[in-house]
Amino acid sequence: MEPPTGKPTPLPTEEEVLRYASTLTNWGRWGKDDELGTLNLVTPEKRLQAVKLIRDGISVSCSWPITTDPAPDVTRTALHYMTGSGESFALDPNQQPWSQQDSGDFIGIAFHGYSITHVDALSHVFMQAKMYNNRSSAAVTVRQGATECSIDVLANGVVTKGVLLDVARHRGIPWLEPGEAIHPHELERIEEEQAVRVEEGDVLMVRTGHQRYRHEVGPRPVSAGLPGLHATCLPWLHKRGVAMLGSDAIQDVQPSGYPKFMQPIHRIGIVHMGLWLIDNCNLELIGDQCTSRKRWDFMIAIATLRIRGGTGSPVNPIAIV
Repeated sequence: MEPPTGKPTPLPTEEEVLRYASTLTNWGRWGKDDELGTLNLVTPEKRLQAVKLIRDGISVSCSWPITTDPAPDVTRTALHYMTGSGESFALDPNQQPWSQQDSGDFIGIAFHGYSITHVDALSHVFMQAKMYNNRSSAAVTVRQGATECSIDVLANGVVTKGVLLDVARHRGIPWLEPGEAIHPHELERIEEEQAVRVEEGDVLMVRTGHQRYRHEVGPRPVSAGLPGLHATCLPWLHKRGVAMLGSDAIQDVQPSGYPKFMQPIHRIGIVHMGLWLIDNCNLELIGDQCTSRKRWDFMIAIATLRIRGGTGSPVNPIAIV
């Protein structure tokens, strides 16, 4: 493992962050028709490497349950109602063994936001009316949804090496506060502390403890801010070749520190790097497993819903240790 510098880099200006759009671009890197972006870095060899990381055969969910509970950070509550239940059958004294009995549900979810674990497709974010690989934002239509870069391009799922960098544990606190930023020099210090390295084709999970706070203390309004990665992490993510980036918040520290440029990890990452993001993960369970084993890499399997024209999908990432 290369030793980390351990030194904070000077913070770039807002104009310098905007220039990341050209200095970190992956447009055309995998061809003009590419829709996979950084997931091109997950090769068959990478999948085989990930399988070899399984030692105990324990699977761990990295998502939270989808509920219909209202909360200060839930912009649109999920809908869940029953199209059929079992109550009437249980009250019928004359039921026959051959009679048809079943239940059913309807579920409606606006999953982009701050509470549901989900993957952002590369059609989710635009900059200057462009999305990944120089496509027009007009490719996402009211009638058909995402006609390019739909979540359906992940039909075969993602299986690769996962790495958890536990920032809250590294700092010795239960959770980071809103607005607390994470910089690349700290990620490198955590790599050294955990004896792990983020490599090309990996899914990087960054734990801030935000969801622990949300579930133990209660959700805060979105306006209160969020802990997360500073824009200075973008060159580091690009250099390391991260295939997907997950967090227990939404990746970006909020406020970003740049009044005119909110969520640079989303804007530069998705649009110009083709970087796939997993928002609002549950990293408490896998954090416990990694801590008890003193091992911070594992196989991870991510299967999104095949939503034709979808700009993302609810997801239940499974880590296998």
